[in-house]
Amino acid sequence: MRHSLKVGLSFGLTSAIITTIGLMVGLYSGTHSRLVVLGGIITIAIADAFSDALGIHISEESENKHTTKEIWESTISTFLFKFVFAVTFVVPVLLFSLETAIVVSVFWGLLLLGIFSFYMAKEEKVKPWKVISEHIFIALVVIAVTYCVGIWVESTFK
Repeated sequence: MRHSLKVGLSFGLTSAIITTIGLMVGLYSGTHSRLVVLGGIITIAIADAFSDALGIHISEESENKHTTKEIWESTISTFLFKFVFAVTFVVPVLLFSLETAIVVSVFWGLLLLGIFSFYMAKEEKVKPWKVISEHIFIALVVIAVTYCVGIWVESTFK
């Protein structure tokens, strides 16, 4: 896989999972509103995909070692992967009760993250369990913190 596409996939997928799950869990625990969670997912799919794509664009430019074509491939692939993976979290919210959708979404996100982490570990020839456990641990920390923040916001500003 070309470097520019690998950048877009690895950053876009990881950011989509961590950001979207964190947002969903925080909004759910703070509002228990399907509309708010759905609006948050769609907003993050658009706004954060553009933001991350621009961040990758500037990062790749600042390295002074990529062609203009490679920079734009990284930019566009980051946007597309971030957007597509973030939007997949809309499906459970539309199909299930909100509580079930959150559980399904967390499972879906951790599964995707685990599969991608396994793929990365194999490519880097390192023990997959170390890479997978590190990435899953970070995701679980984000989930726990955003859940607590949602509860805090609800109890403080209700």
